[in-house]
Amino acid sequence: MYLSIPRRLVLLVLALLVAAAPQAASADEPAWKNLFDGQSLAGWKQRGGAAKYRVEDGAIVGQSVPNTSNSFLCTDRDYGDFILELEFKVDPTLNSGVQIRSECFDETRKVTHEGKEKVIPAGRVHGYQVEIDPSDRAWTAGIYDEGRRGWLNDLKDNEAARKAFKPGEWNHLKVECRGDSIKTWLNGVPAADLKDALTPQGFIALQVHGVGPRKEGLEVRWRNIRLQELAP
Repeated sequence: MYLSIPRRLVLLVLALLVAAAPQAASADEPAWKNLFDGQSLAGWKQRGGAAKYRVEDGAIVGQSVPNTSNSFLCTDRDYGDFILELEFKVDPTLNSGVQIRSECFDETRKVTHEGKEKVIPAGRVHGYQVEIDPSDRAWTAGIYDEGRRGWLNDLKDNEAARKAFKPGEWNHLKVECRGDSIKTWLNGVPAADLKDALTPQGFIALQVHGVGPRKEGLEVRWRNIRLQELAP
């Protein structure tokens, strides 16, 4: 038996099918790059203190050691404008962070900003740090200027971002750097929003904060570290 289907109905069905089909990624959209291969520390270099870094269960694990300064596992190249995404899980008593657009000089240098001079010692990692703060203060995803100016964008007035942190669990962090704009999100919640142009590019690093004489090895973990470079 032959059934005649109105042409208008056929076109409507085809249009709905096209709309529901997955859209291909734009050829102009920058590709995502994995900064961590899930198996080794290839592409990373340790600077600063003597904290221990290892790979375990598809994550980079940073472990504190007593009587050492802040430690940093740094990418072996610099990045300027980008979107960075990763997941982290941290011991409830360990401060940590993710450096972005950061530097480390082989010799002592002086940096001048807004008429103020700062001496940067040789070998001192410095630059923007996206905070990992499991304390009651809960400033995770705020922006601190490591080794230079201190807090640039804390979260004391952002209750939603402070409440977004999940103690003892994996948390998702997103960082977007475009020109002088640096923005962060914690588990999808907008956190820091900073305008600052002191350092337009630099390496990315995973920090294990110094713990003084404390002998217990405190750990922070990072995984699924990926980056999308953006045109300046």
